[in-house]
Amino acid sequence: MTLTDQIKNSNAKTLIDKLESKTATIGVVGLGYVGLPLAVEKAKAGYKVIGFDVQQERVNQVNDGINYIGDVVDEELNQIIKDDSLKATTDYRLIEEVDAVAICVPTPLDIYKQPDTSYVESSSSEISKYIKEGTLVVLESTTYPGTTEEIVKPLIEKSGFSCGETFFLAYSPERVDPGNKQFNTKNTPKVVGGITEECTKVAASMYESVLESNIHQVSSPSVAEMEKILENTFRNINIGLANEMAILCNKMGLDVWEVIDAAATKPYGFMPFYPGPGLGGHCIPIDPWYLTWKAREYNYHTRLIETAGEINNEMPEYVVKRVMELLNDEGKALNGSSILILGVAYKKDIDDYRESPVLPIIQLLENRGANLTIIDPYINEFKLNNKMRSTSDGTLDDFTNNSPDLTLITTNHSAFDYKKIQYISSVILDTRNSIEEVIMNKYYKI
Repeated sequence: MTLTDQIKNSNAKTLIDKLESKTATIGVVGLGYVGLPLAVEKAKAGYKVIGFDVQQERVNQVNDGINYIGDVVDEELNQIIKDDSLKATTDYRLIEEVDAVAICVPTPLDIYKQPDTSYVESSSSEISKYIKEGTLVVLESTTYPGTTEEIVKPLIEKSGFSCGETFFLAYSPERVDPGNKQFNTKNTPKVVGGITEECTKVAASMYESVLESNIHQVSSPSVAEMEKILENTFRNINIGLANEMAILCNKMGLDVWEVIDAAATKPYGFMPFYPGPGLGGHCIPIDPWYLTWKAREYNYHTRLIETAGEINNEMPEYVVKRVMELLNDEGKALNGSSILILGVAYKKDIDDYRESPVLPIIQLLENRGANLTIIDPYINEFKLNNKMRSTSDGTLDDFTNNSPDLTLITTNHSAFDYKKIQYISSVILDTRNSIEEVIMNKYYKI
């Protein structure tokens, strides 16, 4: 018995047939770190894809085959544009041409650490204006449990269509790890939860036709939304533990990385997490706060999440404190000292600095009068306090005869020459355990 034989709804049967035969047109709303890789994979799978974005510049780049996302292969984007398999637009009226649409827009936090769902609401409202009968809508944006049912569903139903009957709605969390060479959009297992059982099956059918990974179906959108929060809360809390251990190990004169590596030799019951200058990226520092906010609705206080958040958020100040201590040991004040900062990106070998802990470190050091030189081979400019800043045009060679008072390694990019870094530095504070072969005396870790 085929999948369509198991489904009674005629709209669902029609859509699954179109998805399986690759005659469906797929829409992707939001062409950022999640949306563009998804759009590319769907086009590569044989679908005609329409990408929607409010930024005209981004739309123009896609249509010109200009790639701006590290996890997308330049040649693949160029080819699907040439093949007319993917086109981008700011015109939501083209929603009427699609059979299925994925919403991949940001869900940031406001200044009170409350979810800002305005992008999801705006996208859902635009879709409702032009959606046709039998269309599948999937929310992929990371958010709190209940968003799909409480926000997206009523907005789409303003179209006059009925969820589970004349349109289908599901939630499937994005799982993107920028810079990961092993797992990407195509081969990472997908979780799908629909409003109804048929909504789930229709959504799963779309992903099965695109991805090479397992599609795990759950009982509701809320389960899928909650599992995504659990994934990133798990990492947030364990990194918080690693950061707290780093602070304690420093006080005790121990190398926290050696401690963690020793613990990791146990073949069961332990998973290594490592400290750093703080949390970065759009997911791990942000997602747990969605749950903290939602928990208040149930009169529950998420103590562990908030404690981990406090530890991780305080790491930039801890790093600056360590800088001041090391300079003081050299008889120097932070005010007026020259500091070479290596890395702006929130993790190695990527050009993404969203929520990077390096940004508050830069701000704290400058507020205390330090003279900074910032180098990142992946980032030419970055925004800090709503102003664009440039990284240095110089290289490590510029410091051969004029060592900085302190070198601060904040991102362990593979492109850095760590022997040369040691050669040109008088004091190094390494927040990432970057250097395997230490050849200098004044090398310190957080």
